[in-house]
Amino acid sequence: MFPNVPTYRYNKTIDFLKRVLPPPAVVLDLGVRNPFTEIMEKEGYTVYNTNGEDFDLMPEVVKDFEVDAVTSFEVFEHLVSPFSILREIKCNKLITTIPLRLWFASAYRSKTDMWDRHFHEFEDWQFDWLLEKSGWEIKEAEKWISPTKLNGFRPILRRFTPRYYAVFAEKKRK
Repeated sequence: MFPNVPTYRYNKTIDFLKRVLPPPAVVLDLGVRNPFTEIMEKEGYTVYNTNGEDFDLMPEVVKDFEVDAVTSFEVFEHLVSPFSILREIKCNKLITTIPLRLWFASAYRSKTDMWDRHFHEFEDWQFDWLLEKSGWEIKEAEKWISPTKLNGFRPILRRFTPRYYAVFAEKKRK
């Protein structure tokens, strides 16, 4: 009845990516190699990853890549200032996902990993505004839920309330 949460999210993300940037394409995926990197490669993308740099302190790391697009899947919510890295991206296409702020749950914060915390959990309009102010124009957007097999009030709400926000944006022309 309920799909495996990571598999469900990965399937939704790859479907969105293939629709807005069909393979083959070369992408810089912000963040270290991860299971989704392998999914993108199996689908025909050439993927470069960053090496775990702190993007708040080193936003210029994205300047060194010549790619068709930059992808960022659940990264910007971890940054104090995503504005800086968004301004540094040189290529003209961005595909990104973020978790949305949920009215019935507080922001995610790992108790064991100091880096696995959300500084921001955006509402869609806030993220749209961040992209616009940093020089991007949204071309397509989509939201999806994060269903779970757990019981209780919050898990039931997760079956109906959008949790993830996917955006395809292009650099505004000056």
